[in-house]
Amino acid sequence: MKEHTTDMTSGDTVRHLIIFALPSLIGNIFQQIYNIADSIIVGRFVGSTALAAVGSTGSIAFLFFALCNGIGNGGGIIVSQCYGARDDRKVKSAIVNTGFIMLIVPIVFGIIGFFSATALLELLGTPSDILSDAATYIRYLSAGLLFVSLYNYLASMLRALGDARTPLYFLILSALINIGLDLLFVCVLHTGIRGAALATVIAQLLAAVLCGLYAYRINPYFRIKRSELQLSSSMSWKVLRLGVPMSLQFGLIAVSGMAVQRIVNSYGTVVVAAYTATNRIEQLIHQPFTTLGASIATFCGQNYGAKKYDRVYSGYRKGLLIMVVLSAVLILTMQLFGGAITGLFVTDPEVIALGAFGLRVTSLFYIPLGIIYVVRGLLTGMGDAFFALFNGIVEIIGRFTIPLLMTKYLGMGIPGIWISAGVVWVVSAITAWLRYYLCFSWINPYSKRSKKYEPRI
Repeated sequence: MKEHTTDMTSGDTVRHLIIFALPSLIGNIFQQIYNIADSIIVGRFVGSTALAAVGSTGSIAFLFFALCNGIGNGGGIIVSQCYGARDDRKVKSAIVNTGFIMLIVPIVFGIIGFFSATALLELLGTPSDILSDAATYIRYLSAGLLFVSLYNYLASMLRALGDARTPLYFLILSALINIGLDLLFVCVLHTGIRGAALATVIAQLLAAVLCGLYAYRINPYFRIKRSELQLSSSMSWKVLRLGVPMSLQFGLIAVSGMAVQRIVNSYGTVVVAAYTATNRIEQLIHQPFTTLGASIATFCGQNYGAKKYDRVYSGYRKGLLIMVVLSAVLILTMQLFGGAITGLFVTDPEVIALGAFGLRVTSLFYIPLGIIYVVRGLLTGMGDAFFALFNGIVEIIGRFTIPLLMTKYLGMGIPGIWISAGVVWVVSAITAWLRYYLCFSWINPYSKRSKKYEPRI
């Protein structure tokens, strides 16, 4: 069992966090290549209008992906806690029951997304010149939602066991296939947005199938016997108890993103194109924070299951230090090279200038953004189901009100789109830290509030 898992309940904290995070970081970056490759190839070979069409689908696609993947993430936390408690039977039960749920949920949401694509885009006020292409893109992604969700389910299970490398190998392969298919469909066969979407779906299908087959061969936890393929109401409830709030959190964030997209759409195709470019770049920027948060969640989940609360606190504190270093590097990069990075997506000087401005503004708020991921990783690893939903509610309120307040009522106009994003991060970071301080600061062995606490696994 130990050959393809990582026990984080002993050894150096920083080493565990970094070594576990690095493969996940590389994997997440390659996963973003799906979106970035679509955007660069479509933007440069089809045009800025086509780029705007792809970009206008981002919040809707994220909504359906998030609703599915939250379940997988919740199941991953249960697996990490059971693994930390050395309960192999429960580890397999968590993998099986999460799998049952992850087969049903994406099929349901995929059908909803396919048939509601045009209505959702019209609700967001999508410009008429990009509506048809945007709807086509959404329908293709909805048809492939099951493949995206299955890959992320497998990756969550493997990472919960400390294996971040297996998902990485096949994600890199599928990303390269995605780029090759993008070039074939868009540049050679001239299939436009339809070809870019199809390339993404095929690549995700390959990632899911290959990752699953290889995991079965190398990891004993995935060699499930027929007698172990049992639906457990208690285990399914544990998975749903964590997964549903996480899905709702991500779903609420996606809905709030749709609200922001509606404001962006009101300023026309040029602003939509610039916002799309900066969004794609920001998705890449989020990856170091995302992987650090996931690493902290797995580390804290295993040590929480093992009742080593001093190591849980160590993971949180040292995760914050790593985050500050990452933020400093990323801020400097965006301030110096924001224009050049935006220019990778489009050739329109107006779009490039506006995108560079947006990146310089949002980069000033990277430390609050990093705090969100670090604290969220800690709380998720400890099984805090309430915070995921509550934080999503806070963020959706902020995204609905702050952009509208800054762009319309305070007269900031287009710059307010990017300034408001940073303000929302600050509000969410404060909320996350307060949740930790008020409810979980007892894990600090030097705190007067420190006390023993039995984990619920």
